Amino acid sequence: SKAVVSTQSTGGYTPDYSTQGGQQQQQGFYTGSYYNPADNMGSMGATAPQSTTTGDSFEDEPPLMEELGIDLPQIYQTTMTVLNPSKPAVTTLMDDPDLSGPLIFCLLFGSLLLLSGKIHFGYIYGVALVGTVAMYSLLNLMSVNGVSASITVSVLGYCMLPMCVLAATSAIFSLKGVLGVVLCAITVSWAAFASSKLFVSVLAMYDQQPLVGYPCALMYGVFAVLTVF
Repeated sequence: SKAVVSTQSTGGYTPDYSTQGGQQQQQGFYTGSYYNPADNMGSMGATAPQSTTTGDSFEDEPPLMEELGIDLPQIYQTTMTVLNPSKPAVTTLMDDPDLSGPLIFCLLFGSLLLLSGKIHFGYIYGVALVGTVAMYSLLNLMSVNGVSASITVSVLGYCMLPMCVLAATSAIFSLKGVLGVVLCAITVSWAAFASSKLFVSVLAMYDQQPLVGYPCALMYGVFAVLTVF
C-alpha cells in the first residue's frame, strides 16, 4: 500500500491511507476536547437569573426599643404623673400598659436597699405578688367595667417610685426615729394617692378614690416597713 501525506491549510496533519481495492480510510490524531456550557443550555435549561432584590436595609428596621416593647415616652409620661401628684392623670395613659417600667422600679428599690445592707428581693416580689392579686380582685369587684391584670401591675409598679426615694434616704440617714416615721407616712401617702389617681382615671371611679387608696396604702406600708427594718 501507498501512503499519501497531505498538509491542510489549517495546519493539521492528516495521514491518508489508500488500499488497492479503491477503498479509502482516513484516520487522524486525537486533538482533545473542551466543555462549552452554551452547548448544553437546551438540555439543562437556562441558568437561574441572579436575584436583584436584597434584604431590608438597616434604615427600614424598627428601633431596638420598639422591638423589645419598651416605650420610653410612655415611661416618662407615667413617671411624671407619679412624681407630680397634682398633675391630672390622662385617661388614655393605660390603654397600652407598660411592664418594663414597673420591673425597673422594683429592681431599683431592691438595689437601693442593698446600700443599707438589706437583701429583701424575695420579700419585695412576694409582697408585690400578693398585693397585685388583692388589688386586681378588689378593683374588679368595685368597678363596672373591670380592670386587667397588666394595668394593675403597671400602676402599682410605677408607684414604687416614692418607695425608691425612701430607700435611697434610708441609705444615708437612719429612719428608726421620729424623722423616719414622718418620712414613711409622707412616702406611703404619696404612693397611695398616685396609684389611686391612676386607677380611678382608668376605671372612671372618681368618687371612690379614698376607697381605692386605702388598700394601696396598706401594700406600700409593708414596703415602708421593709425599708425601715
